Amino acid sequence: MRKLVVGSRRSKLALTQSQQFIDKLKAIDENLEIEIKEIVTKGDRIIDKQLSKVGGKGLFVKEIQNELFDHSIDMAIHSLKDVPSVIPNGLTLGCIPDRENPYDAYIAKNHVPLSELPDNSIVGTSSLRRGAQILAKYPNLQIKWIRGNIDTRLKKLETEDYDAIILAAAGLKRMGWSDDIVTSYLDEDTLIPAIGQGALGIECRADDQELLDLLQKVHNADVADCVSAERTFLAGMNGSCQVPIGGYATKDSSGLIEFTGLIMSPDGKSRYQHTERGSDPVELGEKVTEVLNAQGAYEIIKTLNESE
Repeated sequence: MRKLVVGSRRSKLALTQSQQFIDKLKAIDENLEIEIKEIVTKGDRIIDKQLSKVGGKGLFVKEIQNELFDHSIDMAIHSLKDVPSVIPNGLTLGCIPDRENPYDAYIAKNHVPLSELPDNSIVGTSSLRRGAQILAKYPNLQIKWIRGNIDTRLKKLETEDYDAIILAAAGLKRMGWSDDIVTSYLDEDTLIPAIGQGALGIECRADDQELLDLLQKVHNADVADCVSAERTFLAGMNGSCQVPIGGYATKDSSGLIEFTGLIMSPDGKSRYQHTERGSDPVELGEKVTEVLNAQGAYEIIKTLNESE
């Protein structure tokens, strides 16, 4: 096997999860030679604006995809929730490895439970999806935008006027944070996760058969089916960072997939949600898309996308 170059964002989390994945590959073949090339994306450079206002999560992958096309790198290790639903021609997701905790982590000062936060308490999140769902269930709370890496957000919780913040559990887990810091993990009954949350997507050139064969050795087909349902829904709904959209699929031992899709208005007052069960992930994603569109969810998406 030739020497492999992995493209990664420069953030601590991106570099850590890239190294963790490289370690999985080296467990398969200890003789592999793999190096990381750090790439600063537009999304990393813009830290003072809300992502939904400057182009969405695709800002974290475009520069890295360009390096794949240029053959400067061989593969990219993305947080799958940052990857747009349409992959450019010539590239492919060659592998979906094991999924980390897909839920959101609620972290509060003095570990006050979410249901016990006093009126007008401030909850920090950079996600429209999280904000909308929190406001729908707890309209007495305030949502305040927050950006930065995990350390930065935890520091802001301590030093600024936030009473609580919400982060992806997967990032905390991968960075080695103890469960003690988390007040509670919010399951799908409280917060339906982002599409692909907790999963990684390993992107490479579609014609790189040698690498594709290697990646299949650490591919998790069950996780791939689940995120396929989620990403089919994302594509079908034309979801973007402008839209509070969530989706979460699980697969049981019999092969049955359960998928729930969610579309909301940013204020949390309009909610469209539906669950389907079946064995074909693409059909499930398409069916939930069809049902939510029939309910009127696309009107929210159209309005929000037109306001960009």
